[in-house]
Amino acid sequence: MTSLPKRSKNAKKLGLVIDLDTCVGCHACVVSCKEWNTGGYPAPLSDAQPYGREPSGAFLNRVHSYETANETSQRTVYFPKSCLHCENAQCVTVCPTGASYKRAEDGIVLVDEDLCIGCGLCAWACPYGAREMDPVVGVMKKCTLCIDRIYNENIPPAERRPACVNACPAGARHFGDLGDPESSASKLAAQRPAQEPLGDLDYRPTNKYLAPRKPKSVTSAKPLEPVNRDGGGGFIGWVDAMLSKLNPPA
Repeated sequence: MTSLPKRSKNAKKLGLVIDLDTCVGCHACVVSCKEWNTGGYPAPLSDAQPYGREPSGAFLNRVHSYETANETSQRTVYFPKSCLHCENAQCVTVCPTGASYKRAEDGIVLVDEDLCIGCGLCAWACPYGAREMDPVVGVMKKCTLCIDRIYNENIPPAERRPACVNACPAGARHFGDLGDPESSASKLAAQRPAQEPLGDLDYRPTNKYLAPRKPKSVTSAKPLEPVNRDGGGGFIGWVDAMLSKLNPPA
């Protein structure tokens, strides 16, 4: 089995902060992730029968939608799901070959595809369903935080972020060092505050979610005053009178 690296309390923790109040479920993050990783690190993200009747393939990021309602309001909440790069990543510790590993320098969890035997133990250990078996090459794949972008000096500094963050039109996805309390990502996560999915399992995910804000109370609209058909009522009153003539009450 694989061991987690020893990391100091103040070690770098690269991850995402996702604002569920801002996400509109457009799937731009899904499309950009798929496009970038089709030829990115560590190997192409392949598809099976992409133009056939039953296309299938592996995605490193998916968006799920949920309907919520209470006595006063209802809304659709969109939940983007990818690897959360947990501090206590059990997907790593169950790996029999060392293919799944966590980087000591930045906390990113990766898969060495040359060592992966496709046993699926890591997928069973992940409570978030963030790992997917590539149906073509038979190895496990997952979000890499676009490690081939964020450290690529051939890319302009402003674009050295995960592809999903660059593509989000609503600005719902944020990238940074969540081990640094002064980083913009950490400050954002501290404002609401951020939520850890399934926190009782003690996986300690690095990625954080900002829960939707409570809807504002809505004041009931003032009821419309009845139209005075005999005493004017302006243009609306005239229209109402004309319609009444066409369809007189029984």
